[in-house]
Amino acid sequence: MILLGACAGWSLITAAAHGGRPEGILLAVLAVAAGYAAGRVSGALLPVAAPCAGAMAGLALAVALPGLSAGPWYAGPVGHAGATAALLALATGAACGAAWATKVPVLRLALRVLACATVPAGVLLGSAAGCAAGAAVLLCSLAAGSARGRGRWLAGLAGAAGLVAVTIWAVAARALPDGLAGPVEGRFSAHRVGLWRDALRLAERHGGLGIGPGRFGEPSPVRQRTPLGDATAHSAPLQQAAEQGLVGVLLLVAVFCWVLYALWRSPRSTPVVLTAGAALTALAALASVGNALSFTTVTAGAGLLAGWATARPWTGGGTARP
Repeated sequence: MILLGACAGWSLITAAAHGGRPEGILLAVLAVAAGYAAGRVSGALLPVAAPCAGAMAGLALAVALPGLSAGPWYAGPVGHAGATAALLALATGAACGAAWATKVPVLRLALRVLACATVPAGVLLGSAAGCAAGAAVLLCSLAAGSARGRGRWLAGLAGAAGLVAVTIWAVAARALPDGLAGPVEGRFSAHRVGLWRDALRLAERHGGLGIGPGRFGEPSPVRQRTPLGDATAHSAPLQQAAEQGLVGVLLLVAVFCWVLYALWRSPRSTPVVLTAGAALTALAALASVGNALSFTTVTAGAGLLAGWATARPWTGGGTARP
């Protein structure tokens, strides 16, 4: 509550300082909070049925609503790194988590088949990033069955998300070694790399309060040359740095770290926890290279998955007295 309140409050402060539009940030904070609360309640009452229904809903949204997909003009070689890829990763995590939570062999097999369906769904939807994210979450979930501790695994997931964000930051700053710069930048379109560099330039000039939430598209030269595109930097950390300064980036990182800490303290089994952690890490990686967090369905889904993985199953009885 403190972290989400700080995110909302800081967006209002930066908007008041520069005339920004904080509605998008406030909606995202509200979606995460509502999703997390609903996930905690439904996960306590229906620890298997709730994530199973969520997985089917996420897969259905990704397939039935092509408007959620990123537009083809900035898709690039990695495919749609927007809402479709994020929904596929979250759906895979929910299905695998439900499979680990049930004790019925037939139901566990059916849920794993549902999780496997997200990989070909990504291929059919033209989302290479969604296909790769779903496959990565599926493999991590299978490996989580033999995990003996969750702390090192969660630390590794945090390191993986941080590595992706730092790499994108290095691409924007032209700080990668010559042997890596070409292959890494070649995986993305020149337009997207230009947006990242515009965001970094704005962050360097306005490191304190940023330029204000929702205003990235106004001073960005690359964005102004493509008026039909959306007004995002296609990288959540870089857009936070440009619009809300260093404090905004730190709040974004703090929320992700808190989620991993909550998973570490979760009463659910280790495979369920690590599966959710892998899905949320995949979402963090997609948010570092795309506009996944610009969609309310994705932020609400992330809150739901975190709530399901940290819910304490309700036993129906009160606290026993000594």
